[in-house]
Amino acid sequence: MSGPPVDLAVVGAGPAGTAASVTAARAGLSVVLLDRATFPRDKCCGDGLTVGALRILDQLGLDPAAVPSWTPVRGAVVSGPSGREVEFPLPDGPGVFAVTARRVQLDDALVDLARRAGATVIEDRAVTGVTQHDDSVELQSVDGPIVRASYVVAADGMWSSVRKLLGVGPADYRGEWHAFRQYFCDVSRRAGRELRVWFEPDFLPGYAWSFPLGDGRANVGFGIQRGSSYEVGDMKHLWPDILARPTVRGFLGAGARPESPHKAWPIPARVDEMVLTHGRVLFVGDAAAATDPMTGEGIGQALATGTWAAEAILTSGDRPDPVAEVAAAYEAQVRRQLVPDHRLARMLVRALRHRKGARAALWTASLTPWTRRNFARWLFEDYPRAVLLTPGRWRRGMLRGEGAFADGSIARNAAATNES
Repeated sequence: MSGPPVDLAVVGAGPAGTAASVTAARAGLSVVLLDRATFPRDKCCGDGLTVGALRILDQLGLDPAAVPSWTPVRGAVVSGPSGREVEFPLPDGPGVFAVTARRVQLDDALVDLARRAGATVIEDRAVTGVTQHDDSVELQSVDGPIVRASYVVAADGMWSSVRKLLGVGPADYRGEWHAFRQYFCDVSRRAGRELRVWFEPDFLPGYAWSFPLGDGRANVGFGIQRGSSYEVGDMKHLWPDILARPTVRGFLGAGARPESPHKAWPIPARVDEMVLTHGRVLFVGDAAAATDPMTGEGIGQALATGTWAAEAILTSGDRPDPVAEVAAAYEAQVRRQLVPDHRLARMLVRALRHRKGARAALWTASLTPWTRRNFARWLFEDYPRAVLLTPGRWRRGMLRGEGAFADGSIARNAAATNES
């Protein structure tokens, strides 16, 4: 594709890229969304959606009915390094505060949402060249020019090809976390409906999980931090041992069996140190290393950064130096909204590296029904992690807000999509 320049080209059609595309297209910008894959395509992930992610999906107009594995969960059961189990319930309603959904289905639904919002979607096209001009950016593939755009949002993952082509990426970056997951079927009734986390003493501050996906299936995996007691190369050999541990095997049930091969992926969590913009290019999601350094959660951060990037571009207008102002607006949002939470989470990770720290954290969070309920809301990003340290982000009723997709929201979003 070539021809007249468009307002925005987005590279990468995951949550960050589709959020940027939907936001910009609905505001009237011409948008081209590119991805090297053909959808639907699988994506290694824990498949968990926090309420922070869900609220943005709600605002974007996603219909949960478009995601067959969409499974609301009402809390989490956390097992500490000593084996003590604590249940952390989420509010009963209205709305939902946590969901699990297969990324292959979620991302496919988001691409369709971007297409219906007005974005031109180009699949199976890898970007192999980026040329910045004074008034635009040109993207090329092996077959020649793809598109010329006033701005580019790079949402192409941790190993962002756009970042590499521009020469602004950290050399030999391999991420702060490494995760490992496998889908299981015929799991126990409990595993089919309950979200479970194990803080095993031998790979703290990492943890193992089982997330329900409906129909007797679960996403089961574990994550470790680089520099922990295990190396990344140990993960394949550690996996059978984790599955054989009595707490994990007993929870999954004797009939549980893998329905797909195991997969591993790195997780970038360095948003406070990354270059977020370069000329007319803005980096979002994993390309901005925006993942939470404590939990490894990244979908909410991807959706948020994609939305903020599009909003920054929309406000540029006819200002004297629009490129600089777009960059400043986007970077200010990231620094204000993500960096304080990122730094607090990184501090907490230090405590979770040790059994005593993990036990103390679990004990404190479970003191009363109030602490258990509010820890669950904090863990699932119902409000900013470091909100008490950043009064400027506080708003009235923040600790009592409803969940996402409350009554009527799906119908309203569908109407908004049709009107656009």
